[in-house]
Amino acid sequence: MKKAKLLWVDLEMTGLDPEKDRILEIAAIATGWDLEPIVRGDERAEMTAVVKVPEELMRERMVGGFWEKNAESRDGLMAQNAEGKSAKTVEEELLTFISKWFGDEVILAGNSIHQDRKFIDREWPEVAKRLHYRMLDVSAWKVVFEGKYGKRFTKREAHRALDDIKGSIEELRWYLEMIK
Repeated sequence: MKKAKLLWVDLEMTGLDPEKDRILEIAAIATGWDLEPIVRGDERAEMTAVVKVPEELMRERMVGGFWEKNAESRDGLMAQNAEGKSAKTVEEELLTFISKWFGDEVILAGNSIHQDRKFIDREWPEVAKRLHYRMLDVSAWKVVFEGKYGKRFTKREAHRALDDIKGSIEELRWYLEMIK
């Protein structure tokens, strides 16, 4: 049975401050180094979940700036909140996903994944315990390719977790093709 090597994660949060903001949505895809999702039978190693957050917090934290420029994504996240689950329930679902698709080593991957990791460490400590200290951050590739080579990958910015994580995988594939 093939085990995944990379846990691709994207989180949507009420903002970027792990002390004040909360996770709203998660998408996770388990891949090998070929960057293809692990598949067993008809099942793909992919999960999404919505975390229920107090409406007052969303109204307070999701105004102005970034969220005003991305109002459609914000409104979609706010609308699905009523169907969300507790942070503890989502953490348990993510732990089950990790146990199913991974062996001992779980390397977190994504764009600016260090920021997502801060939220995981704070809100999902049991998940944090399963993660390797090393991470694969696609944004580091972005910095090198833009700075050194003037090459820029145009990624769709849906600001919805599943679309964004698929975009991050596509972006890393693009950088790896450039190396070839």
